[in-house]
Amino acid sequence: QVQLVESGGGLVQAGGSLRLACVASGVDFSTSDMGWYRQAPGNQREMVASIAPDGMTNYADSVKGRFTISRDGFKDTAYLQMNSLKAEDTSMYYCYLNRIRTYWGQGTQVTVSS
Repeated sequence: QVQLVESGGGLVQAGGSLRLACVASGVDFSTSDMGWYRQAPGNQREMVASIAPDGMTNYADSVKGRFTISRDGFKDTAYLQMNSLKAEDTSMYYCYLNRIRTYWGQGTQVTVSS
């Protein structure tokens, strides 16, 4: 079955960086859309970034210029490089994969201290 395993979350000071990784298995990664959502307690889940199989990317306005999404077809892995982190980036981050249907990772916590 399809599995998405996330890693890379943690605690970082404001202005710092983190890189999230999402490893996919059980699916044709090369034809799948990948991306990240985040959800903080009491808030709705919001799209952070996405990347299509052809490499086309899309970002939430709140992270443009600070976050970069990428994918590695050899490792079946999507990455979210997060720079210049702010306290408001604190959230649970969820990786997703779209191919016929949507699959979700287990989530990884990112906490930015101000």
